[in-house]
Amino acid sequence: MRLRSMLFVPGDRPDRMEKALGVGADALILDLEDAVAPDSKPAARGMVAEFLKAKTERPAPLFVRINPVDLGMVEEDMAAAADADAIMVPKAEGRATMEVIAPYLRRMNKKALLITCETPAAVFTLGDYALFKDLLIGLSWGGEDMAVGVGATANREDGIHTPPFQLIRSLTLFAAHGAGVKPVDTVYPAFTDLEGLAAYAGRARRDGFQGMLAIHPSQIPVINAAFTPSEAEIEHAKAIIAAFDANPGVGALRLDGRMIDMPHLKLAQATLAAAG
Repeated sequence: MRLRSMLFVPGDRPDRMEKALGVGADALILDLEDAVAPDSKPAARGMVAEFLKAKTERPAPLFVRINPVDLGMVEEDMAAAADADAIMVPKAEGRATMEVIAPYLRRMNKKALLITCETPAAVFTLGDYALFKDLLIGLSWGGEDMAVGVGATANREDGIHTPPFQLIRSLTLFAAHGAGVKPVDTVYPAFTDLEGLAAYAGRARRDGFQGMLAIHPSQIPVINAAFTPSEAEIEHAKAIIAAFDANPGVGALRLDGRMIDMPHLKLAQATLAAAG
C-alpha cells in the first residue's frame, strides 16, 4: 500500500468525503476523533459507515480514525469502520493500546496505522510495536497533542521542530523501521504555506519517512511530489542495479567514479519501489 499522502476528512461531512476522493491522496482518513465534536460522534459513525458501504470501488484506500481506546468508544467506532480498508488509532501507547485493539483487528481481518508519541508516556512504549507488526501498516506521531501534553508553548520554530519534538519524530522513525512497517511523518499545520510544506516533506523523505499526513487538499500535490523519486534518482537507481546484475557475486563496484556496495543496492531497489 503506497502511502505518500494521507488526507484527514471529517467523519460528519459526507460532502467533503466525496470531494476528497478526487484530490489524489494515496489514502483518505475518515476522522471520528478530533474533527468531530463529542455530541456529533454518533451521527458521524453512521455517516462514515454509510459512505464506506456505498464506496465499493475506491480510487484510494479508506482509513477510519477511531477515538483513543481509553475513552471507551472502541466497539462503536470499529462497528462504523467495518467496511474500511484499514484503521487509524490515535494516542497509541504501546502494548496497552494494542491489547485492546488487536482482537478487533484480527476478527475484522484489518490492519492499523498508529499515531503514537501524542502523549509523554507513549515515548517509552515505542519498542512494543515490533511485537504486533503483523497487525500494523505503519506508525506516525502527533506533535500538536504532545505539545499540550508537555506544556510547550510551540513545537516548531521557522517551520522546523524544536529539539524535544525532533527527538520523538526520530524515535517514531526508528520504531517503524524496527518493526518493519511504514514510517509516516506528522502533519504540517500551516496549510497555506506550501513552500514550507515542500521543504518539510523533502526533509521527511531524506530522513527515511515514506509518507506524510495532510490536513488540507492543497497539500496533497506537494506531498506526493516530495515522496516521488525524480527521474534522475530513478535512472541512477537503475544504473546501480544494472551494475550489480552485470557483476553477480561482487560485493562492491565502481560507478561514475564512486564506490557502491550492498547498502547502495538496497537503496536503489527501495527508490524504484517508491517510484511505483
